[in-house]
Order: sequence, then structure tokens, then C-alpha cells
Amino acid sequence: MVVGVLALQGSFNEHIAALKRVGVKGVEIRKPDQLQSVKALIIPGGESTTMAKLAEYHNLFPALRDFVKMGKPVWGTCAGLIFLADKAIGEAKIGGQELIGGLNCTVHRNFFGSQIQSFVAELSIPEIVAKEGGPPSFHGVFIRAPGILEVGPEVEVLAEVPAPSDQTTKSDPADESVEMVNETSQEASSSTSLSSEDLKLSEPPKYELPVFQQ
Repeated sequence: MVVGVLALQGSFNEHIAALKRVGVKGVEIRKPDQLQSVKALIIPGGESTTMAKLAEYHNLFPALRDFVKMGKPVWGTCAGLIFLADKAIGEAKIGGQELIGGLNCTVHRNFFGSQIQSFVAELSIPEIVAKEGGPPSFHGVFIRAPGILEVGPEVEVLAEVPAPSDQTTKSDPADESVEMVNETSQEASSSTSLSSEDLKLSEPPKYELPVFQQ
């Protein structure tokens, strides 16, 4: 199996190295025709606005959306998650952040604040443990991370982390958490734009959680 890693900007080298450690061939993807040679795709963390501009320059968006529509496995981390969301809000460029879409969720960019607000938290992962075994929790590190605020009915939530209610935009105000998900939908969307309500969410949240220090 050959796994592609979108290599426009960000941590693509680290993903290639991780794939090599587990015996999987990873190839860097920078042009649309390169997607034809891979069975799955990783969209790494980085700076999503920069990645979007480079993807647009290389005319990658149509090919990436087609890849998602075909139902091939796609995994997005951090900026990659933003790319795959059907809607992204908060601190995006004026006019909207162009997206690949396909993950039926709403993502808030930089939901967890700036670098100095980074923190660690133990996440309960019962669904993963039930399917794959292993320890009951995962040591999550949140560094300028996006937050998933809403998911569609076909999305399986794997873990949640508590968040202050005034920082969420869920339709149910009693649900005060953001989520990590596994997506089964094959839908794709084109782009998203910011509304005046979205722009109100750009103030970094505050957390009473331990700060991660290197």
C-alpha cells in the first residue's frame, strides 16, 4: 500500500518518517496527477491558509475533492482537519478559507488559543479500546489546535475534551465539549465563508488546564 502525504507546507516530513517506521511507503503529493498513484492520503498539520493558497496555485483542490468523493481513506491532522471539514469558522481570512470538505463537521480554527495556552489532557477513548485494545486513555497535546464544534449523524466521535460553554457554538448549550472524530461520509464541499457571527469567535479561549512545556 502506498500512502500519499500532502507536501505543500507543514509537518509532511514527520508523517513520511512515521509511515516508514511502520513499514508503509509514503510519497509526497504536490501535483494533482500524483494522487492517482496512492491508495490513501494524509493531510498534515501546518498553516492552513498558506496550504490553501499553495493548493490553489497548483490546482489541487478539484483532485483532492475527487479523491475524497471516491471514498478513499483520508486523514487530516490539525490544518488537515480544517481542510477536510465542511465548514470552518474563527480567525480565517476575509472571504473564507477554501476547503476540501467531506467531513460533516464544523471546525473552529485555533479554538484552544495561542502557543502559550497549549496544554495536555488525558482523553478517554472507549470506542478505540473496544475495537483495538490498549490503554483506556490517550495523552492529548493541544498546541494551537482546532476544535470540532458540531458533527453530522454519520460521524463517529472517538474522544471529547471539556471546553467552557461560552466558547462553543453547538446548537445544544448543555453540550460543553469539543470532539475528535472518525468520519464515514463520502460527501465533499467546495468552500466556506465567514459570517459576522463567526468573527465573534476569534478571541482566544482561556482554560484552567495544565500548560504543556517542552
